[in-house]
Amino acid sequence: MLELYGKELGDFAEGVGNSLVSERFAEAFRAEGLRGLEGFHPVEVRRVRRQRRGPKPSIVPGYFLVTPIFGSAAVDEARSRFRRSAPISCDWCRLTGVDGIYGFALEQGSWNGDDVFIPRGLSGTMVASERFADFVARHGFTNMKLIPTEEYTWDPLRRGPPS
Repeated sequence: MLELYGKELGDFAEGVGNSLVSERFAEAFRAEGLRGLEGFHPVEVRRVRRQRRGPKPSIVPGYFLVTPIFGSAAVDEARSRFRRSAPISCDWCRLTGVDGIYGFALEQGSWNGDDVFIPRGLSGTMVASERFADFVARHGFTNMKLIPTEEYTWDPLRRGPPS
C-alpha cells in the first residue's frame, strides 16, 4: 500500500532498509549508469491510501524495490557534529549511540564513487553524490529532499547540538 499526501504519487518512497522508486526513475538511473542502488525488484501496488482530501490517482506508475549500498564511505568523526550516548565500539560499522546529528563529513579517501549509499556511521541515512543531485534536478524527480551534508540535522530527542 502506498500513502498519498500530495496531488500525485512520487518517484521515491523511503522505507526501512529499502526504498521504492518509480519505473521512470529506475529506467533513467540505469540508462545514466549511476551506482549505489541494488535490487530493482518490481512490486505490485495493490492499494493507494489518500491522506488528504481529493481524488485518488487514476494512474499508478510501476515501482521497484531498491536497497542502497552500505559502507562505500565512512563518516569522519573529527569533522562531523554528532551527539553520542555511547562511544564507538566497532570502527568499521560505527553505529553505536548516535542521538543527534548536526552536520557531517565523510572521511577523505573512503568514498568509492557510488551515487547513493549509506555511509558507515549513519545507519538508515542515505547520502547522494553531486552527480545524483544533478540527475534528480535534470529529470524533475519528485518526493526527494536533498540536503547538503554539512546542513543535515537529525535531532529526535531535541537535545540540541553537542557542546
